[in-house]
Amino acid sequence: MAAFDLEEQEQISQIKGWWESYGSAVTVVAVVAALASVGWQGWNWHKGKQGAEASALYAAVQEAAGERNAQKAREAAGAIIEKYSGTPYADLAALLSAKVQTEAGDLKNARVPLAWAAEKANDPALRSLARLRLATVLLDEKAYDEALAQLQAPADADLAARFADLKGDILVAQGKPAEARAAYQAAVDALSAAVKQEASALREIAQAKLDAVGGAQ
Repeated sequence: MAAFDLEEQEQISQIKGWWESYGSAVTVVAVVAALASVGWQGWNWHKGKQGAEASALYAAVQEAAGERNAQKAREAAGAIIEKYSGTPYADLAALLSAKVQTEAGDLKNARVPLAWAAEKANDPALRSLARLRLATVLLDEKAYDEALAQLQAPADADLAARFADLKGDILVAQGKPAEARAAYQAAVDALSAAVKQEASALREIAQAKLDAVGGAQ
């Protein structure tokens, strides 16, 4: 029994020695791991809370769009962009609010959410769509150089033909038929292999525009 007690005491002494050497480091690691776990859980909770609040505001934007209430849509979208810009709802709210403002004839207020989305939308495809719509608004305002500037950045592949077609419209408005022909030709070429009915219709429109400015040279 005495031998067992002595062996036990030696083990305890070894453990004490090990703890004196490494105990502080182990404590630090344990504390860091615990804090990381709590932080991760807190972050997930925060993200979930943000998503729920942004979703509620986006529902308000949708409701305003249905009512054609431009002010209500603008305010709800602005709140999402201000508080929840990192959520997908901010991208969608910006585009929907701009649509409502445009339909109300308020191009000035349509430009604001489109400019934000064109630069900061989380989804690259939506950034391209926002640039396209912003360029359309700028064309309506006769801000031709600004409109063309929105079409210089690489477009989402699915929007390339629309970018080229709109560029042709802007160049026609600027009195540059030769450059417009090149843009319309690019649109026709991009749509030539399309099989969807919508793409076919767009190709016919682009071809008609190309013919109107003198056809392919």
